Amino acid sequence: MKEFGAASATIAQYRQQAASLLLYQAILEDTVGRTFLSLLEALSLRQGLDNDQAQCLSAYGQWFQTLASTGKSWGDHLVEQLLIADNAFTQAAQRVPAANISEPLAAAARHDLRIIQGLYNLSPDYISQCVKTACQLLKAPVVWSMPLNSLPIKLSQDWSTNITELAAYYQRQGTGQFGQFYGFRWQQGQLLGISEPDPIRLDQLAAYEGPRTTLIKNTEFLLAGFNALNVLLYGSRGSGKSSLVKALLNEYAAHGLRLIEVSKADLYDLPEIVEYLRPQPQKFIIFVDDLSFEEDDDAFKALKVVLEGGLTRRPQNVVVYATSNRRHLVREFFDDRPRPRDADELKSWDTVQEKLSFSDRFGLTLTFEAADQPTYLAIVHHLAQQADIDLPSEDLEYRAKQWATRHNGRSGRSARQFIDFLSAELALDIRS
Repeated sequence: MKEFGAASATIAQYRQQAASLLLYQAILEDTVGRTFLSLLEALSLRQGLDNDQAQCLSAYGQWFQTLASTGKSWGDHLVEQLLIADNAFTQAAQRVPAANISEPLAAAARHDLRIIQGLYNLSPDYISQCVKTACQLLKAPVVWSMPLNSLPIKLSQDWSTNITELAAYYQRQGTGQFGQFYGFRWQQGQLLGISEPDPIRLDQLAAYEGPRTTLIKNTEFLLAGFNALNVLLYGSRGSGKSSLVKALLNEYAAHGLRLIEVSKADLYDLPEIVEYLRPQPQKFIIFVDDLSFEEDDDAFKALKVVLEGGLTRRPQNVVVYATSNRRHLVREFFDDRPRPRDADELKSWDTVQEKLSFSDRFGLTLTFEAADQPTYLAIVHHLAQQADIDLPSEDLEYRAKQWATRHNGRSGRSARQFIDFLSAELALDIRS
């Protein structure tokens, strides 16, 4: 029992330190953190009674299970929570240089970092041995032991001395949901993080070099803090417009880029979204896919306000990238054109021009023309090389042409579907 008393005292000390966190309490408020605190409590109260033994073993099992569900080590999980924490210190670190953060705030951060480092170094093996001793088991419980990953930032042996490095990380990567996710979806008035965004990369895209280069350059202007332009990507269906925008996120997320997908049904919220993003340190692309409007559509007005601005200064950290198959985003019917007998509006041609010129409110309009056969085949060869498809060029092109004829015509999307199908077909042929 002497051995248990020493272990119990150590566990009680960890429990007390966790309770004394000043700024970073939230890192222990997720499921893993709560089960960890419950385990510390059970170990601290263990006095040899049967019901205490059951409580202790159950608490360990819950902590083990929640850790296993993450697939991460205890230390990696703790660091992940540290790096996405949203509190007074992390918010200040995004607004001002580390040297300008108030001393009481910096002192509280140093205090918490010492405690968090201690919890990080708390070995799951040691906790398992504590459970064995406390519950008088013949064998220690199975340990959830995973190798620690390298830290995303360089920390010294004393984490409390790394305030400047940590503040720089928060300033660069963001905190809270903007530190945890790169891609988002605005849905029913809420910003929802996307845990698995489309993994498409820029080097996976072929053809359309001109529009792609221009869009990349405009995005780099945004990241550098210049006045980037809103962009309309117009052209044939399946030409890779949406894929190009999504690829930008995977290319520049580490540089502070975030992408928010807004459906046409939620365009009414655009002014609200922009104002929410204005004070954030990250750079944002508001992505609207397959954009078009009907006559008298209120969403048209909401987007117009965001594109043209109003009395409030347009934020430099937000741009709108929209894709459309229509050059003129507002549908125009033949009957919309003014006729001599129309007397309802004196300047009816102005109304028509207002509709037709809406796309001009985007600073850039990038055109993606329908793929001709050489372009289509170039895309096919590019994707085949990435997929490690080893077929004679003539055979590959013949199959690609047959696919385009029998399916959706020549486009980047058709090329991707063809290569996906061909890859699976060849793989099955090898197995059989």
